[in-house]
Amino acid sequence: MLLTPHYDLWFIAASVVIASLTFYVALDLARRARTSSGELNLPWWAAGSFVLGTGIWAMQFVGLLGFSLPIPLGLAAAMTALSWASAMAAAGIALWIASRPGDVLIAPGALVVGAGLGGMHYIGMAALDMKPGIAWHMPTVALSLLIAVGASAVILTLFHRLMQMRELPRPSIHLLAALTMATTVCAMHFTGMDAAKFPADSVCLSIDGIHGKGLAAVVAVGTGVLLLGILYASILESRLQIVAMRLTRSLQESNAQLQSANQELQQHALGDPLTGLANRVLFEDRLGHALTRINRANNVQIVERIAVLFVDLDGFKPINDSFGHAAGDQVLRATADRLSREARASDTVARVGADEFLVLLEGVLDTADCVQMAKRILRALAQPFELAGKQLQIACSIGIVIHPDQGEPGKLVANADAAMRQAKRGGGGNYAVFESSMGVDVAGQLQLLSDLRVAIERNQFELYYQPKIDARRNQISGVEALVRWNHPQRGLVGPAEFINLTERFGLIVRLGDWIIDEACRQVAAWSKQGLHMRVAINLSALQLREGGLADKVEEALRRHDVLRSQLLCEITESVAMEDITATKRTFEGLSLIGVYLSIDDFGTGYSSLSHLRQLPARQLKIDGSFVQELETKEDARAVVEAVIRLAHALSLTVVAEGVETQGQHDILMRLGCDEFQGYFFARPMPADELARWALAARESRQPVLAPAR
Repeated sequence: MLLTPHYDLWFIAASVVIASLTFYVALDLARRARTSSGELNLPWWAAGSFVLGTGIWAMQFVGLLGFSLPIPLGLAAAMTALSWASAMAAAGIALWIASRPGDVLIAPGALVVGAGLGGMHYIGMAALDMKPGIAWHMPTVALSLLIAVGASAVILTLFHRLMQMRELPRPSIHLLAALTMATTVCAMHFTGMDAAKFPADSVCLSIDGIHGKGLAAVVAVGTGVLLLGILYASILESRLQIVAMRLTRSLQESNAQLQSANQELQQHALGDPLTGLANRVLFEDRLGHALTRINRANNVQIVERIAVLFVDLDGFKPINDSFGHAAGDQVLRATADRLSREARASDTVARVGADEFLVLLEGVLDTADCVQMAKRILRALAQPFELAGKQLQIACSIGIVIHPDQGEPGKLVANADAAMRQAKRGGGGNYAVFESSMGVDVAGQLQLLSDLRVAIERNQFELYYQPKIDARRNQISGVEALVRWNHPQRGLVGPAEFINLTERFGLIVRLGDWIIDEACRQVAAWSKQGLHMRVAINLSALQLREGGLADKVEEALRRHDVLRSQLLCEITESVAMEDITATKRTFEGLSLIGVYLSIDDFGTGYSSLSHLRQLPARQLKIDGSFVQELETKEDARAVVEAVIRLAHALSLTVVAEGVETQGQHDILMRLGCDEFQGYFFARPMPADELARWALAARESRQPVLAPAR
């Protein structure tokens, strides 16, 4: 006869829930058992092993306490503890195997873990100290052990697959895997329970040990709370990791953007935007480093030389005039590419002017090396350029200076320039090596350059103003600011003698900033005298390329409390078309702050009508060369008439500069010109003199002052 066992369904359900929750939490912890480098993460492995082992044991323990016989039962504490230890060992081995990169250990691991799970169950059953002992149905025992091995294989496989996933599995997959593993372990446990048979005269000797459904409830609830608490902590830590990863990614992206912006700014500051070559600033920096290096190398005797080649294209302007600036840009880019191919890795190629390039040669032995390089450049640039389906051929002139043989450190570029001009005077398409006789003019230029630097520092410049006359009302509509240099020895120096030099050596930006500020200051001073007029200032190509021009203008206007409409910025047609993208960007920036814009010297360059329409200009200024020939040449009159009609069609006003005679004035009136400027009305004059002239004109009403509009 055998005792009839009874199972409390609530306890069975509780054990299944505990198992499912255990595997769900363990799966979450197991993903952290390996670091990103593949090493075992001991804290997380230990935590996962504790959760998995304790949860499986709690499932078995609650299920065992839900088992009852017609006689009182109790569990021996020592064997129960040993059962928990077996579960912990099986869990630890399972997580270690699952976290390894390969799957070769899953099969042998399933046997080991299965033995651990079987040991947990049967040691736990042995905690029931029965007399006579439990009668085991061996086929069922074998089946339970087989299920334990199969369950272990399922557990190891699922753990391994999920732990190797790069991204977190979807919650549904996570839950399904947990339920699958819980089902297999519960099947092993209850199959093993079914293998136990108890004779009718059985007595439990461990009746005073662990017993009671209340204890089972405490264990179930305690285990559940523990698992939920660990799950909450794991989710919280996971979210913190996600936040940290996002912050790290954001910092990396910000750093990458910062580096990209820094590289772009550096490229903009040190590179030529059209060709990608070095600009003058970078060239001079590298030249300075090269000079420092060879001075050390040549401390005892000359063992190394450097050379500067000044390359200027011959016949480049006709390409711009005939084919447009886009074609000219294409030729410049092709020239830069050919120069870069001819240069060595240690050399520096820079663009320093519209069609002017510098080449720094380091480590040259003698003049022959430099001449050889010059000849290669001449051959390379003599090859035809493909342009709009046509082949165009241009040449270049090259000036060569070698240091320390033929040039002082501070005069290398100027001496190379002088040698280039000598080659150009010889007909172009050739090279010239610098000689001391070429340096006479260079010395004068260098002295003038030195004086210019001092003049900018000591504010030796002054603005003169030439009136513009409204043709319809015969009134002053504004003035143009023209810079003069009060040289301490040479007296008043006109812009023709120094503006080109400031542009070639990069001083024009500082001078231009002063002109902007001084013009705004003078407008404010005139306003206090009751003279409200618009002042036109000229902008150079370098100012257009310089970032922040609109900000500088706006700051000057704000500083002197001047209306935006009282300032007009003039840009020559050739400069405007040289880099239409930069021109458009600058014009738009100036237009946004309310500054008026004008295209100066119109007719001398090559303007595309589509480009002209893109620029937010309000005025065209006809070049004085056309005005001078109005009375004598029909074609000049035709050009001026066409320009006026074109401008009016585009809603632009027209200013004729260089008006010197009554005849020119009358012709321009008949053609519909809007404003005049020239000696016929007034020469450029200092600000105080202009104020007196304007006030006198207003009082006599011939002409009177017209307010800026």
